[in-house]
Amino acid sequence: MIAVAAQTDRRFRRAHVKPARRKRSWRARARPLLIWSAFAAALTYGVYRASALASHAHVLQVDKIVVHGNERLSKSEVLAVLNGLRGESLMWTDLERWRKLLIASPWVRDAALRRSLPSTVEVVVSERQPIGIGRINADMYLVDERGVIIDQYGPQYADLDLPIIDGLAAAPSGGSMTDHARAELAARVIAAVNSKPSIARRLSQVDVSDLHNASVILSGDPAMIQLGDDQFLTRLQAYLDLAPTLRERVADIDYVDLRFGDRIYVRPTNRKLDVRSKK
Repeated sequence: MIAVAAQTDRRFRRAHVKPARRKRSWRARARPLLIWSAFAAALTYGVYRASALASHAHVLQVDKIVVHGNERLSKSEVLAVLNGLRGESLMWTDLERWRKLLIASPWVRDAALRRSLPSTVEVVVSERQPIGIGRINADMYLVDERGVIIDQYGPQYADLDLPIIDGLAAAPSGGSMTDHARAELAARVIAAVNSKPSIARRLSQVDVSDLHNASVILSGDPAMIQLGDDQFLTRLQAYLDLAPTLRERVADIDYVDLRFGDRIYVRPTNRKLDVRSKK
């Protein structure tokens, strides 16, 4: 029997021994998540309640509506459109919805609404500017440069010194009472003439029945003056310079056509006369 010597070095070598990890239970892992979730929920609810209380606080309800920019449209008419805005929450009321209601008014081209703490809504109105009195199907309407009908013309607008515009009616299938292109032509004629007040004061009628040939009538002159589709003021001034000479040769003028450069065509009641311009 052979004896085997036992190892005598029984020293504990700590560097080569790793302690076993204790496994955390699912409750321990979930506890921080639950705490933070509860905190977030409480914070969200607090913010909601604070907002709700603030929105219903009397001090933050719309109590005053201030209107700027209106001239033809009275303040009472603006407030009638905004009926119901007063008393709503200043913070949460939908101002865009109220704006859309306001611009549906024929006189309003655009509008802006803004909040002013603690309880005021300021309204800035941009009104449509009528350029003439459109004669459509024997009725008279105020129209702007786009042909938008603002209102039916009546005694309340007697202070407006505007020309009558013929030829604005749209085709029956157009879905609108006025034709946009014809309105744009009339607007260009009127804008050009308005640049010279002495002539603008005499502008009585504009006819845009022909999209390529606008015609005008001046007060104190029964002749229809055909201006084409450009150079409106230049051609009208040329006519005014030659009018005395034309009247000497043709007492009763039906129309004058100024579309052909230095040649002016004059049509009397019963025959046609070709007159060269002296420009």
